Formats: sequence, structure tokens, C-alpha cells
Amino acid sequence: MNTLRNGFSLSRWLGILIKEFIQLRRDRLTFGMIVGIPILQVMLFGYAINSDPRHLPTAVVMADPGPAARSFVAAMENSGYFRVIGPFGNDAQGRDLLERGAVQFVVTFPPGFHRDLVRGSRPTVLVEADATDPSALGGALSVLERLAGRAFTGDLPGPARAARDAGALAGGVGAASGAAAALGGAALAAPGPAGAGQVELIVQRRYNPEGVTAFNIVPGLLGVILTMTMVLMTGLAMTRERERGTFENLLSTPASAFEVMTGKIVPYILIGLIQVTLVLAAARWLFDVPMIGSIALLYAVVLLFICANLTLGITFSSIARNQLQSMQMTFFFFLPSLLLSGFMFPFRGMPEWAQVIGNVLPLTHFLVLVRGILLKGHGPEMLWGHVWPILLFMGVVLALGLRTFRRTLD
Repeated sequence: MNTLRNGFSLSRWLGILIKEFIQLRRDRLTFGMIVGIPILQVMLFGYAINSDPRHLPTAVVMADPGPAARSFVAAMENSGYFRVIGPFGNDAQGRDLLERGAVQFVVTFPPGFHRDLVRGSRPTVLVEADATDPSALGGALSVLERLAGRAFTGDLPGPARAARDAGALAGGVGAASGAAAALGGAALAAPGPAGAGQVELIVQRRYNPEGVTAFNIVPGLLGVILTMTMVLMTGLAMTRERERGTFENLLSTPASAFEVMTGKIVPYILIGLIQVTLVLAAARWLFDVPMIGSIALLYAVVLLFICANLTLGITFSSIARNQLQSMQMTFFFFLPSLLLSGFMFPFRGMPEWAQVIGNVLPLTHFLVLVRGILLKGHGPEMLWGHVWPILLFMGVVLALGLRTFRRTLD
């Protein structure tokens, strides 16, 4: 018999089990999430995420465009870590690109670089780095340090080669002295200038000199929190009313689709502004995040970003049949936004196809905007390049949402 002593019925249990599988088959969105999320995570973490970014855009300023400087630049390109832009003739052009975020580094070769190198007097190379994202700098700076010590090995004339050999000899003496001391010897010779290199590398980390991670993470949390809460809360708005039976009352009113959507958006705008104020207060008083730019301009950018996310949330709610589907669509959008925007991993370390997808997401542009205002003091003229993609995204999503909402009305 299928019925056991405790009242358990195998046939009833199998019936419920089959019913659940039938419901899952009919709910295509849920089935798509079951399959899609693992595939999406494997693809993103396996192919798109890279903690050691390469081919970083680098502006080169050559006050001395001699063979030594050109050889150093060629070695930079061959390393795979740098994509050279230029050369430029003055510092102002390179620094303007650095401030705009168009390049990650500006490498400057001073006048007389080749002459000083030939004489063995260790010429300087100035490297200015955009340190708003400290995690993007480590590998590239290590390569530059190695190049400064070995870029011209075998190509140096007499004085420079003698200086190099003297440094290597002093380094050997220092290493031997250290070994003798470790064995209990009484060697007192101090290490020489070992590893000083043929070129003196001067690194300036701009906008975040100490490489404080909080200066990068905390402003980025503005975008992450707003994306999560705004899309999720508005995504549940109309589906909640549909499940409670109050949506029919809305449909019976003379309100247009545009009036309904905007009427639902405005209260959440106020909620988003409150969240932003709380995060900014914590950033200033707990983490000492610098706020160089205009706070009013920052709130204007935040307002635009909030509207873009609320528009997306309303569109999700008009497409979904219930709150579960709305939440599923929200998380399906939030996952690539978190991973491909440059919040967790360096944006320039991703392959080109991942950067193309990331540039479609509003969070990618918002992170550049908020860090530019807070850490670099950007004004309105510096922001348009990342404002118009958010406006375009909002317009496309709003058109799709209105069309879907009208179909719902019918």
C-alpha cells in the first residue's frame, strides 16, 4: 500500500512533486534564472574578472624625444601592461587626460634624459598615476620599476655601464655581508646602492596619494546601494498591487500610463536621497573621504542616477506577473552591474566585450562621476561624457516600460 502507518501517502507526495515541476516548467522566468544565474557567474568570473589589469591607457610626454626615451616606451608596450597614447610635447596635455580619466598613467621624460643616461647620472622619469582605484596600479607600477633597472642593459656606453657595474658590485658586497652576519660573522660593510637602477623612477599617486581603499569603495557604495534598493523597491510596486487586487482600481482611473509611473517614482526618489545623505555623512565623518567637488552637483548626478534605476524598476514591475519574478529580474540585473561596473574589480582589467556590456550599465558611469566629483573636484564640463549614457539608458527603458504598461492596460 502507498499509505504508511503515520499517514504518509506516496501517491499524494508524488502528485505534489509533479505539480511543482509542472509549475516550474510553466514559469519560464524562474526556470531561466535557475539556469541563467550559474552560467552568468561562471562566464563573468571566468572570463571578465581580472585583478591584474593590462593594456592600461598611458600618456607619454617627451621633452627629450631621443632614442633612450623611445626605447623605454617600446619596452613599456612590450610588457603588455601599457597602451601608449602620444607622445605629447608638454605636461598639460597628459595631465588633462589623467584628470578626465581617459588615461591611467602619465609618463614624462625630462629634457636631457638621453644625455644623462649616457653619462651615468641616473635621469629621472616622472610617473603620475590615477589612484582613485588603487587596485589597478600594482602590477603596472611593478613593471615600471623593473624597467627602470633593466631597460638599457647591454646598450649603455662606457660611463653608464661603469656606474651600473659599480652598483651591482656594491649590491653583491652588501648581500655577502648580510649572509656573513647571518652566520655569526663580524662583517660591518654597509650595503651599497644595489638595485638603484639606471633610471630614477618618481611615482606620484594622484587623487589618492596614500592608496586608501575606502576612498574608492565608499563613494562607490552610493551607486551599489541605490541600484539595489531603488530597482528592487519599485520593481515590487505594481506587482504588489496586482497581487492584492488594488491594481484594477488604478486601471479604472483616468490617469495615463505616464502619470501612474511617475507618481510611483517620486516617493522613492526621496527615499534614495535620504540614503545618499546617510552614506555621505558616514563617508565624511567615519572614513574621512575627501569631498573636493560641489556637493550640489553631486546631488544632481545622484538624482539622475536614481531616476534611471527607478525607471528600470517600474519597467520590471510592469513585465513581471508576481513579486517573485520582479525580484528575480532585479537580481539578474544587479549581478552584472556589481561585477562589470568597476566597483569590485578594475574596469580596465576586463576584456573588451565585458567593457562594452559594462558601459551600457548606469552604475559604471555613475562610479566615474561620483569619484570624479569627490576625489578630483570635477565640474559640469567634465561630466557630460558619462551623463549622456545614463540619460540614454533611462530614455530607452522608459519607452519600453510605457509600451509594456499600455499592453497591460489593454
